[in-house]
Amino acid sequence: MAAETALTVAPAALSRSFRLPAKTLLATIGAFVGSAVLSLSVGAAGLPVSGVILELLDQIPLLGIDSGLTDRQSTILLQIRLPRVVLGGLVGAALAMSGAGYQGVFRNPLADPFNLGIAAGAGLGATIALAFDLDWAVGPLGSVQLLAFGGALLAVVGAMLIGRVAPNQTATLLLAGIAIASFFTAIQTLLLTRDVESQRSILAWLFGSLIASSWDRVTIVAFYMVVCGSILFMMRRHLDVLRVGEAEAATLGLDPARVRLIVLFAASLLTAAAVSVTGLIAFVGLVVPHAIRMLAGSSYRVVVPLSAFGGAAFMILADVIARTVIAPAEIGIGVVTAFIGAPFFAFLLIRTRAGAL
Repeated sequence: MAAETALTVAPAALSRSFRLPAKTLLATIGAFVGSAVLSLSVGAAGLPVSGVILELLDQIPLLGIDSGLTDRQSTILLQIRLPRVVLGGLVGAALAMSGAGYQGVFRNPLADPFNLGIAAGAGLGATIALAFDLDWAVGPLGSVQLLAFGGALLAVVGAMLIGRVAPNQTATLLLAGIAIASFFTAIQTLLLTRDVESQRSILAWLFGSLIASSWDRVTIVAFYMVVCGSILFMMRRHLDVLRVGEAEAATLGLDPARVRLIVLFAASLLTAAAVSVTGLIAFVGLVVPHAIRMLAGSSYRVVVPLSAFGGAAFMILADVIARTVIAPAEIGIGVVTAFIGAPFFAFLLIRTRAGAL
């Protein structure tokens, strides 16, 4: 049966003449652009859609377009909302692409960027910084972001080291991630109990937010998105080959262990960079790749690139809800994604049990 599957899937997986479906590509790009324009227009200070578009076009040298916006409106658009939308789009794209990478490596439709303990590691790092009132920075990153980044990477490295000692590395990596997440969460809970005064700020970070968006943070996430996102994009054909199974992929000339290491490293580094600047935002890496599969098929040559646009649109729309549903106050963007992602996760469990995935 495995040999038949390999013979069936391999030719399509190895084909170099593959093209992204134009309609789905345009639809996902359109969803991203539409959500961005909506987010830039909606808020306490409403801005006309036409004025937003013209003001953005006016930033292109030599065009000299009059948007009709006042100086105050222009400042709100370019200095407050635009960096928030760009950062949200980058973080959403990063989490969604990472989720697609994890699902391909583990050949598990329920895998997402947090199964290796990344959320728990980042949360513990941020909790340490806030509980002990650490106040130092490296460039635009403060102690919270730096320790969150370090905690996320520590969790991933720990899971990968544990996974290497077991014969079934794929399954062991998931179990190791769960064990590390439980251990880190226990330490984090202990710190929360110990330091009652910092509980509010810690919980606010754990729920995720784009309030502290800035062009400096956009630059940081953009750097990792270009490097790690490019790696995931280049590995998408290899993920398709892995779908036939590691033994069959090896007979086709692929090194499964090498592919797994590269994808895990790139996806984990990308996720760590994203959550370090926005806090913990769950389910994006689970919901978006599956939505793309339902629309455009299961090939990772489709899922990986389209997940970037879909993740960006999903995150931007979630942020619109987070900052308008109880305006002028905001709720954590992670709360919004959880409201959407938790039922979707249950739906996937039911489909998996029924053999639909």
